[in-house]
Amino acid sequence: MNRWLTRRWPALHWPSIRSRGRTDAGPLLLTAVVIAAVTLLAGAVPALLRAAADDAVQDTVRRAGHDSDVLVHANWERDDGPTGGRVRMPRLAEELDDFRAQATYALGPDLDAALLPPIAAVNGPVLNITGGSVPRTFQFTYLAGDLGGPDVTWIAGSPPGPTVSDEYVETPYDGPPWPVQVGLSEQDATALDLGPGDRILVRDGQGRDKDIRVSGIYRPADSADPSWLLAPALLRPVAGADGVGITRFAGLLSRESLPDARLAVDEDQLRRTVHFAPAPDALSWDATAALASQVVKLKAGSGSSSDRGQTLKWESQLDTALRDARTRNSAAFAQAAVLLTGVLTATALVLLLAADLLVRRRTPVLSAARQRGAALPDLGAELIIESTVVSLSATAVGLAFARAAAPGVSWTWAVPVVLAGTVAGPAFGTLAAARASRDRRQPANPAARRWIRATGQLRRAAVEAAVLIAAVAAFVTLHQRGLLPVAADGDTAELTGDLILPISALTLSALVGALVLLRLLPLGARFALRGALRSRRPLAVFGAAQAATTAGRALPLLVLVSTTALASFALILGTTVTRGLDEGAWSTVGADARLDVGADAEAATPALAERIAAAPGVGQVVVAQVTDSARVFTESTLLTPRLVIVDAAAFQRLLATTPLPDAPALARLTAPGPGPGDVPALVRSSDGNLRTGTQLQLPRDGAPAIRLAAVGTAPSVGGAGDVVIVDAEALADAGLPAVPNTVWVTGPGASRAMSNTGVAADVVLRTDVLRAQRVAPLTAGLLRLAWTAAAVLLALGLLGLTLAAAAGASERWQTLTRLRTLGLRPRDARWVAAGELLPPVVVIAVCGPPLGALLARLTLGPLDLRLLTGQATEPAAALPWWLLGLVSVALLATAAAVIPVESALRRRDRLSEVLRAGE
Repeated sequence: MNRWLTRRWPALHWPSIRSRGRTDAGPLLLTAVVIAAVTLLAGAVPALLRAAADDAVQDTVRRAGHDSDVLVHANWERDDGPTGGRVRMPRLAEELDDFRAQATYALGPDLDAALLPPIAAVNGPVLNITGGSVPRTFQFTYLAGDLGGPDVTWIAGSPPGPTVSDEYVETPYDGPPWPVQVGLSEQDATALDLGPGDRILVRDGQGRDKDIRVSGIYRPADSADPSWLLAPALLRPVAGADGVGITRFAGLLSRESLPDARLAVDEDQLRRTVHFAPAPDALSWDATAALASQVVKLKAGSGSSSDRGQTLKWESQLDTALRDARTRNSAAFAQAAVLLTGVLTATALVLLLAADLLVRRRTPVLSAARQRGAALPDLGAELIIESTVVSLSATAVGLAFARAAAPGVSWTWAVPVVLAGTVAGPAFGTLAAARASRDRRQPANPAARRWIRATGQLRRAAVEAAVLIAAVAAFVTLHQRGLLPVAADGDTAELTGDLILPISALTLSALVGALVLLRLLPLGARFALRGALRSRRPLAVFGAAQAATTAGRALPLLVLVSTTALASFALILGTTVTRGLDEGAWSTVGADARLDVGADAEAATPALAERIAAAPGVGQVVVAQVTDSARVFTESTLLTPRLVIVDAAAFQRLLATTPLPDAPALARLTAPGPGPGDVPALVRSSDGNLRTGTQLQLPRDGAPAIRLAAVGTAPSVGGAGDVVIVDAEALADAGLPAVPNTVWVTGPGASRAMSNTGVAADVVLRTDVLRAQRVAPLTAGLLRLAWTAAAVLLALGLLGLTLAAAAGASERWQTLTRLRTLGLRPRDARWVAAGELLPPVVVIAVCGPPLGALLARLTLGPLDLRLLTGQATEPAAALPWWLLGLVSVALLATAAAVIPVESALRRRDRLSEVLRAGE
């Protein structure tokens, strides 16, 4: 006790530490390079993913376009006069400013910081221009931001002014048209051939004339001002805005003429809206949850559309865009964590193998030090100091390079590598020194020897059972829970502790596969040895004997099997995502091109489809009415699926000519319904609410609801989770004719036919969607990580093969050199060495890639790759057999190259030294 108290710190022998470091500089340098390289990867990937997550949020909001704008509407104060007329309200512009300020204040500081300055827009009804031989429409608009409206230069006339100068004016409801002054852009004025003082001859939808006068002609100071995006017709005529062949013109109102615009139309026809466009550069991954929650609260507290008061009515899809981006980011983080876990586990195993090789080289030195009286704690402390210096120095270098290559650095993922590099060498070295000085002898009693052997087997079985139980638990958790973190509002939804087990499922499964091969390989080696003993080939006997002796080494087999399987999985993951992107583009567009017609031009869709079908290079053309969030009722539930009303036969032919899955169930839509008055429908549901046999009701305005009967499963349309497809003719017979708003086009000339439709519509090309998905931040980042992880894992596997060969080289060539004294030729010695090294490598090269393919089929589903590929369902595993074959070829080539290299190095060994070894 007193001795333990007086010697509290290990006695370090610094010359021995320095001497061992210089002697084994090569293995230590190799360990440092492995630690630095993997630390670079582990430190840079999370930071790069976080930057990609920020870019993904911004990219999602940009793609959403005006759908991500935050809009707020409010009715005007009623202008009823005391004598039964309408009162002119000269302070209408000030009221609009107050409305804009009220809306800005309601946003809150966080949401306000993520949005651009608000723009208030006041729009009148769309009026028909009566003069001319072509259909034209007109709309007057007032725009005002915090600093006023967009800057313009008046090149003729003057800004619009008030019609009257009196503060109080009341006009009767049935009085003559109230005059209002507007300004025209230079291009609009030229097209209309109007100038200051001219009147624009227009009528409303009820045939009533309006008195609109041109006060002046303006030229925008900056045509790129965001305000003009809300009313592009204020800059130039817009063709197709109100239908095919119809051109829209617009007039600019001023603060002074805005009150007159209120009296020029009906009381509820002048609509005011404040537009808040998001600032994508101000959005980040951390803020998505809080911003989405704030938008939801605004919409939840919004006034109803039927409310005639001045309550704020909020409208936005920004929360949906942010939630979608947040979900995709969480999936990408989890997918990257799966790959990183595999890389770190393989690295730890390689570091253990490198430490084993280092200790084999140092065993004579450690044994001598122990025999000279060095205490095990002293030796352990010396080895810990050495490994700590090497590991921390390499980690610092790796993190420094990671910081230079990425916008930040994450040290969390580097901890396992540092621990493995720090602990492996001292642990193995201390055990080797302890064995060298252990005086316990092998018992002579057979029962005692059997007890020792049984104890070792039980320990091994316990470890294997623990790994197997952990792998089964991880698999069950992965399939039951998935990888997406469950985060409350305000959380960052990053990886949490409850995800450790499902993330480790892939790696644990690879280790289980390695343990199975570790059990089977010695049995196969002994079987081969028994067959060789019955042959007349002594080289086969020597090689099989050597292979049977070394087949039970656990660490090399664990390294090779795990790295080969995990590298194959990474290759399959990258190939699956790449192929899934192409299928996702087809699923998103539905054809080579899709035309989404605006609401004002839906009536012209059939004529537009006929014109597109006549274009050269066009194959199939199908029109449909696609309604998102359509109101469909079951017996007790309101559902909002995507309702597709289409010619079922034409749609079936379209699917047959594309890589999209065929839908033979579409033929059931043209058959009579299962009940009288039922219209057949195909349904698709992400949550199971829509199933075959479900009875649905499609409500109509002023008429009884149409009964729909689900007779089959619908194909995916645009990637929507809930879909209802109905035949257009069957629905028209039931009393609800379709109004097509979507055109699907296939063929090489689809994009050219869509280039100039002359109608207000969005053209979506499959090639553009595919290109955008491939360069999307998260998708591109995950693909780069998959290919990088595959390369790193393959390199670790080849390094592990080399280290395993080097660890057993001394004993192997010592045996072969002794056989040379019995007449074995050098060439025969190489064949015997090949018989020892190649069989395990051949088994791993044959079994490793299929094991990776099996793991991919079992684990790719819960990885939620569809969130990145844009598919409606999880992509099927795509097996790149030629890449998997390259992995096997690389292993075999490395093993074949090791043998002549070892033979060349061992030629320097003298027979006298070999024969005296062990004396």
